[in-house]
Amino acid sequence: MNKVNSSLVLVMFIVASVATLGSLFFSEVMEFIPCSMCWYQRIFMYPLVLIFLINLLYPDDKLFKYSAPLVFVGLGFAIYHNLLMWGIVPESAVPCKQGVPCSTEYFEYFGFINIPFLSLAAYGIIAVLLLSLQKSRA
Repeated sequence: MNKVNSSLVLVMFIVASVATLGSLFFSEVMEFIPCSMCWYQRIFMYPLVLIFLINLLYPDDKLFKYSAPLVFVGLGFAIYHNLLMWGIVPESAVPCKQGVPCSTEYFEYFGFINIPFLSLAAYGIIAVLLLSLQKSRA
């Protein structure tokens, strides 16, 4: 693995780690209760930290194969959650039937930065870097 590729994997590891630690901070320290959509996004983000770390320690060319399904399914959930937050998807079309509503906003900065947007940004950055890595290896 060349230096550029290992740098991309390192950045993906850092982004996934920050997203994971951020979600744990929000739920465990700030005591924000995650909605169903947030749980799905967590399920797909948390393993990425280990996958990217293992690839940093033991580089191979199969990183895309292992991580792409998690990244793109998680990105799909993040996009859907943000469409709900922006009012494009109606609340009635969301699987959040129990617990905290998926439209709950614990905070908002600059009129658009909230927890679902942070998830979308993390998945988006990882997806772009993963595709760049795959293209450079091809």
